[in-house]
Amino acid sequence: MSGLTITEVKGFGRSRGHEALYRGGEYTIDFRPKLKVELVVPDPVVPRILHELESSMRTGRIGDGKIFVSPVLEAVRVRTGERGEEAL
Repeated sequence: MSGLTITEVKGFGRSRGHEALYRGGEYTIDFRPKLKVELVVPDPVVPRILHELESSMRTGRIGDGKIFVSPVLEAVRVRTGERGEEAL
């Protein structure tokens, strides 16, 4: 793997939000802080990456996350003009 991007995001799923108290008033926080990890890898290494991610992320508790696999139709390294796997 040559690189990855980690972004701090907010969202909710089964964990939903939670209620909080602020200056005597109650309100609902719908979004939870989460991390979004993005990586683009060549097709042949996808099964290995999936296996490694699953085994390292799984705690068996709510919040372990999800993995989505999507095709990347094109990649371009803007600085050099490289395309496809060479751009990764």
